[in-house]
Amino acid sequence: MKMLTAILFVSFLVMLCFGILVTPLLDTMNSTQNLTDGDTIVSSGGIFELGFFKPGESNKHYLGIWYKTVSVKTVVWVANREAGVNGTTSVLKLTSSGTLNLHNSTNGFIIWSSNSKRLGGNPILQLFDNGNLVIREKDDNSPDHYLWQSFDYPTDTHLPEMKLGLNLVTGFERYLSSWKSNDDPAPGVFNYHLDPAGYPHLVLRNGEAETYQTGPWDGFRFTGRPKISNNGIYNHSLVYTKQEVYYTFELLNSSVFSRFVLNQSGEGQRWTWVDRNHKWELFLKLPTDSCDTFKRCGAYGSCNIDRGPICGCLDKFVPKNEDDWGKADWSSGCVRGKLLNCRKGDGFKKYSRVKVPDTDSSLFNDSMSLQECHTACLKNCSCMAYSILDIAGDGRGCLQWYGDLVDIRELSGGGQDLYVRVALSDSDESKGKDGSKLLIILVVLVASVLLVLVLAFYLWKKRTNKLLTRPDGSLESNSMKEFNSESHKEDLDLPFFRLSTLAEATDHFAISNKLGQGGFGPVFKGVLKDGQEIAVKCLSETSKQGINEFMNEVKCIAKLQHRNLVRLLGYCVQGEEKMLIYEYMPNKSLDWHIFDEKQSTFLDWPQRFHIIDGIARGLLYLHQDSRLRIIHRDLKAGNILLDKDMNPKISDFGLARSFIENENEANTNRVVGTYGYMPPEYAVDGLFSVKSDVFSFGVLVLEIVSGSRNRGFIHRDHRHNLLGHAWRLHQEGRSIELIKGEIIQDSCYIQEVLRSIHIGLLCVQQSPDDRPNMSSVVLMLGSEGELPEPTQPGFFTERNIAESEYFSSTHPHYSAEATTSTLLQGR
Repeated sequence: MKMLTAILFVSFLVMLCFGILVTPLLDTMNSTQNLTDGDTIVSSGGIFELGFFKPGESNKHYLGIWYKTVSVKTVVWVANREAGVNGTTSVLKLTSSGTLNLHNSTNGFIIWSSNSKRLGGNPILQLFDNGNLVIREKDDNSPDHYLWQSFDYPTDTHLPEMKLGLNLVTGFERYLSSWKSNDDPAPGVFNYHLDPAGYPHLVLRNGEAETYQTGPWDGFRFTGRPKISNNGIYNHSLVYTKQEVYYTFELLNSSVFSRFVLNQSGEGQRWTWVDRNHKWELFLKLPTDSCDTFKRCGAYGSCNIDRGPICGCLDKFVPKNEDDWGKADWSSGCVRGKLLNCRKGDGFKKYSRVKVPDTDSSLFNDSMSLQECHTACLKNCSCMAYSILDIAGDGRGCLQWYGDLVDIRELSGGGQDLYVRVALSDSDESKGKDGSKLLIILVVLVASVLLVLVLAFYLWKKRTNKLLTRPDGSLESNSMKEFNSESHKEDLDLPFFRLSTLAEATDHFAISNKLGQGGFGPVFKGVLKDGQEIAVKCLSETSKQGINEFMNEVKCIAKLQHRNLVRLLGYCVQGEEKMLIYEYMPNKSLDWHIFDEKQSTFLDWPQRFHIIDGIARGLLYLHQDSRLRIIHRDLKAGNILLDKDMNPKISDFGLARSFIENENEANTNRVVGTYGYMPPEYAVDGLFSVKSDVFSFGVLVLEIVSGSRNRGFIHRDHRHNLLGHAWRLHQEGRSIELIKGEIIQDSCYIQEVLRSIHIGLLCVQQSPDDRPNMSSVVLMLGSEGELPEPTQPGFFTERNIAESEYFSSTHPHYSAEATTSTLLQGR
């Protein structure tokens, strides 16, 4: 007995002496501690645990976070997704500067790193009860001061309080990507992210193909998501500010576990843990049924899962191709039974309880009433539908659609009212009216109105003399007077086109003649009586481009004459209509040629270099050789038009600014332009100069060479944007990997392509002072002299980079067409 007591006493002393060595880690770890296989960090409430695990049947180890108190091993985050470790040879360390590194203990290589951008002095690693792994200063708990957090880099799971969305200033995005398989947590082909184009909505993609979208946020939910009654588990919200837009949710009961997962099959699933059954119960899934397939029923088709067949045309619409619809091929969609006639008057038909269409080609105003929205849409011939923006309370705001309406479905619960443009006789305005009675009323009303108008016109003309008589005998309105007054005649020096002339040339602005749609409004192709082809750019009332931008574009282009600038032929201001008439460009815009997978194969390197050189010479003219010193401020692939000989022409000067001779830089409180092409000093501080256009030109060069967009670039090995990817390859002497395959079939062009990449990187450097001016760029393009080394590009952002052989995850895929936007308000 005495012997047993002695043994126990000695054991106690040993444990007491060495207790510090065997005490398990709690919810924190500092730079003097390591985490190895078998060790874990547990959040203070015991909800989540960080450690090493093996997924499925895999023999590789990964660093991850899982639920501690759930009996089924449920991993919610993985650090080294693409770099699993064979065996148990990995160790997690926190550096004294605040970077988290996962090492291979055998050779010391870094397998994964947090690559924390902000450095600390006394950092600690902490796991919170919401599942967020954070590096912070020991004495600073403010979330705004975190050095790094796992919530910024989600994998396949959306947890409470985690944001899914986009930083509108830096372009940084948080999104979900599926696992490859149950045994491999590397990013799969599916991703789920918040798309802010038009108005924010969640989008699910399989590679580059969009397979599902939720519909826009209506104030309570995304319109296409199932309406869940008595949801006592969570509430969700959309936050939209000048700096960021994101979707998040929070639990109503902290004792309930709920998570949203994007699985390997491309389904979004919300799971809730039921402790009584010891399993996760499926709460909802997306897509829910066949009607959730993106564009299932084509343009103006609506999907109803309770109908057979599920696709049908909206009321007052008919199938575009009857034979295809008879074979259950609905992709061709529907068309109106009666043609629109905007000039004589259209109307709107209300469709209730629907998932409203895809908002990629939409505009919104959060202060308009529904009636104001109706009036604005009716006045704009390109506005095809409208709805209320926010249905909360009495409702507010206006959402308008331009172009064909796709991805509509009928909902038994939830949804919104959608008002679609139709012929006046098919509209709700024409219902319930007796024809003869209406005719009598109209005759009396028209006669009365005409009498009043004649009297008012006589008094108005006599008192104000606001109307002038043109030499040809036609009348000129106040708006026209503003454009043709003595102070503007010298500035404009352009032909004036009558509205009737343009209507005849465009077949009354027929949809079949529509070339495209921008933030300003639609563009139509026309043919004048002498056979000359023209492009008519119409400024819509809801356009982001107002009268100032319109006048700015007229004045700018009227003074500019260069073979690489689009030629303005004239203008039209009549009543509320404001139009610009350009030369017609048969080969469309550059983005159609370089970003379309099929079309890009026809654009070889000599043509691409010819386009790069032409853009450079056009910019040089604007910056240095023109009568005015012009800064374009919205140079992008969509604003480079190509003539019949594939000569590039810079277009769209609505946002351009002119400088006096000795002026080099300016500041603006209204930052406008296109994400992905803006330099950092302009997007963040509103500073612009000729070096702003140089930055945009550099982005264009890299896009032309690679065939990829800067905004939305995706690479399996890292999360750089295109600029960061190009710079990284250049540093490693691997720039040839950036080049699109079909343009280097002739090896004699390799050095010219590599030189162009080098010049592009010089143009996108972080500091404006480091960027060359356009005269230097033109010289470098045309010579073979030695080039300076580029420094780090602007907006050089990445996710989870390790400075050695491995790093985690991929950059978010973003395929929404970048459009000109004002950062002070939503589109």
